[in-house]
Amino acid sequence: MFIDTHAHIYLDQFKDDLEEVIDRSRVENVERIYMPNIDSSSIDHMIDVVKRFPSVCLPMMGLHPCSIKKGFEKELHGIEDWFSRRHFVAVGEIGTDLYWDKTMWDEQQEALNIQLGWAVKYHVPAVLHTRNSIDETIEIVSKFNDDSLFGIFHCFSGTVEQARSIIDLGFYLGIGGLATFKNGGIIEVLLKIPLDRLVLETDSPYLSPTPFRGKRNEPSRIPLIAQKISELKGIDIQEVARITSATADKIFRYESV
Repeated sequence: MFIDTHAHIYLDQFKDDLEEVIDRSRVENVERIYMPNIDSSSIDHMIDVVKRFPSVCLPMMGLHPCSIKKGFEKELHGIEDWFSRRHFVAVGEIGTDLYWDKTMWDEQQEALNIQLGWAVKYHVPAVLHTRNSIDETIEIVSKFNDDSLFGIFHCFSGTVEQARSIIDLGFYLGIGGLATFKNGGIIEVLLKIPLDRLVLETDSPYLSPTPFRGKRNEPSRIPLIAQKISELKGIDIQEVARITSATADKIFRYESV
């Protein structure tokens, strides 16, 4: 069994063939798909997918750093209100981004601190976006100073040293299609970091693994990522599936959902 810990399959890229996408994931033994929210505009679409596939698709709730704009406090208020309406498995996708727009950096940090507080308040993991901002996000999380805070650094693309700092904070590494890229840059991380600190993800529809790079990604491609990890670590792919799925269940407290 595999678990996709990060997929945006409620987006328009899947509106015409979502059922087929889910069917293909089942064929490849991807039994659960965790869906991070983006902002208020994506919530209804995400919840609709949960209603269609309740045993497969599980929702998170949060405000993506690239959606942080002036007046974001009102957006955050509306998003947090959803926690009073139903259960969400995580606060996500939250974090920081210094790739697309650096002008909202102060607001991104404020929004992240607020949402990390939600993770502690609602006893759920935080799923963190850290594009071009791994060190900065590590610093924010470390200053939060709460042992009950945990979660995933999604789409990890950093160094072994950064990975170890993240693990020391009680977090895990989300490993996706980047692991299969010739120049992905995380081979050393996969070799040196214990398998039980890794979880698998696609970030669908983005970052499709080799040999589908550049095409729409989907959860059925999780085994390609697992296969690369199995080759690097010299273990069976079944062992990669077993350990990463057990870790995902631990993070998201699946049995209690």
